[in-house]
Amino acid sequence: MIRNVFVFAAFLLFCGAMSAQTVSLTFTGRDANNGYVQLSRVVVTNVTRDWQETLYWPDTVLTMTATGIHDAESRDLASLRLSQNNPNPFIGTTYASLTVGKAGALTVEITDVTGRNVETQNFASLQQGTYQLRVTLSTAGVYFLTASMNGQVSSVKMVNGGSGGADEIVLNAHEGTGFTASGTQPKNAPKGTTPNPFVPGDQMKYVGYAMVNGSELESSLIAQAQTGSETLILLFTPTQGDGAPCPGAATVTDIDGNVYNTVQVGNQCWMRENLRTTRYADGTTIPMGSTYSLTEPYRYAPGSNQSNEENMVNVPRYGYLYNWPAVMHGASGSEANPSGVQGICPTGWHVPSDAEWTQLTNYVGSQSQYQCNGNSANIAKALASTTGWSSSTTTCTVGNDLSTNNATGFSALPAGCNSVGNYYNFGNDASIWSATENGGYDAYVRGLGFSYAFVHRGNYGKRDGFSVRCVRD
Repeated sequence: MIRNVFVFAAFLLFCGAMSAQTVSLTFTGRDANNGYVQLSRVVVTNVTRDWQETLYWPDTVLTMTATGIHDAESRDLASLRLSQNNPNPFIGTTYASLTVGKAGALTVEITDVTGRNVETQNFASLQQGTYQLRVTLSTAGVYFLTASMNGQVSSVKMVNGGSGGADEIVLNAHEGTGFTASGTQPKNAPKGTTPNPFVPGDQMKYVGYAMVNGSELESSLIAQAQTGSETLILLFTPTQGDGAPCPGAATVTDIDGNVYNTVQVGNQCWMRENLRTTRYADGTTIPMGSTYSLTEPYRYAPGSNQSNEENMVNVPRYGYLYNWPAVMHGASGSEANPSGVQGICPTGWHVPSDAEWTQLTNYVGSQSQYQCNGNSANIAKALASTTGWSSSTTTCTVGNDLSTNNATGFSALPAGCNSVGNYYNFGNDASIWSATENGGYDAYVRGLGFSYAFVHRGNYGKRDGFSVRCVRD
């Protein structure tokens, strides 16, 4: 089978340099069974420098010459620079890029928030170049990754939400393979040019498109800091219908760079994960809450009744809890339109209205495969995740045999809530906001409990902190 790829080559011209640095990104499509998928196009976005290019079939080389880069930035590239690890927050393992401007001895260490050393690696002689650090941590928590070399220090903050089995730092050279699907570079591959600049370490996004059975499918999104040549696999999951990624929107990315999987349920496209953004789509920061308010927006890290800092380990999996003022950022009235309001959600998505929640539960209740014991009200198990819930012995409840949960793929998680500044029901309840208020002090919430078989609809105080799921416009 001919393997179809795109090759993207970027040339960075340093001020005063005699030669340019070349970065080659090789894209190939694969399906869930690791079979090759012919790409029709690949969209490449440089988030840092705000540009986008589209590469089209057949094999395509896009050449880029950096221009107009400030001398200060060039000097910065010659120094020691540790990029923010990606993903972050993460579970067990994450990666960071290290740019070394001058050869020397390197020390890389991990410390926790108390300053305790977790792991240290020393490299006696490291040459100039760009390297990849793979960091693995055995215990959830907040950590600092620090690189020291030639009197320079660079550090990033990391949030780990689970065990990777060990505490380890692995250093690898960043070298691209530069191969095509057939094993060789096409001699007459079409070439394109762009005036857009690229600097190693820029935040990039890649998404591919392919025609499968007469329909155009979108691959999963790759979002990362790009520091050198690399082969990138764009994954396609052509399955459609309930429980599958939404057609044309397998993932959605918030302003912080968090990537969320999506799920199709009936005619609606939902986020499969709880929102964990720290900023609104307009860039405004959402403050961490140490108190509660009916008017001031706050977010809280879910968990037991302790500090937000200690509960941060739960954010990668459970998302943040937000009060209603945070959820409804920029909205006027209870609903700006019948489909809810964008509010805290990424552009193109919105906070679901109470009516949209009703549409979801009515649809799930109407499908026999989602009903427990043939009862259209017993649908909580079909919406709840298969992990994280407290156990229950009562038939049809969420906590009874977690392996039978999540028939819809909605994956509701028991993040609990923050009420009057205190945490409650982590592991027991999933409470998720709507965009519809009920009077000046309350708004509608949908809830699932570990010991209940149905989905609860109720009014709760706007000062409380609950989870958020966004629905596609």
